[in-house]
Amino acid sequence: MAWRSALSKNLQELRVHLCQSSKGSQGARDFVLGSYQELKKANPKFPILVRECSGVKARLIARYDYGVEQNVPVEGLDKAAITKELEKLVKKGESMPRSTESEGSL
Repeated sequence: MAWRSALSKNLQELRVHLCQSSKGSQGARDFVLGSYQELKKANPKFPILVRECSGVKARLIARYDYGVEQNVPVEGLDKAAITKELEKLVKKGESMPRSTESEGSL
């Protein structure tokens, strides 16, 4: 659970891509409905972008410092599995190089 508050320290941005109606994106929709408010409450200024597009495969995209992005497909995963994938992305950010702007905001 502590990783949730580290979201804004280890990432620059989180994007969630999903389809509004496909069965494969159901877990992503459940994740957004069930976790978005909790994540925003722990990281109020952190950008969490939810992008809906018909027919798109569900994925998480984490942007780290220096524009480095990690793209994780979550199509067909349930909410718990998507939460675990996000936790991995946040933990990966601990070992990523930091820009001076990020270090100043810690």
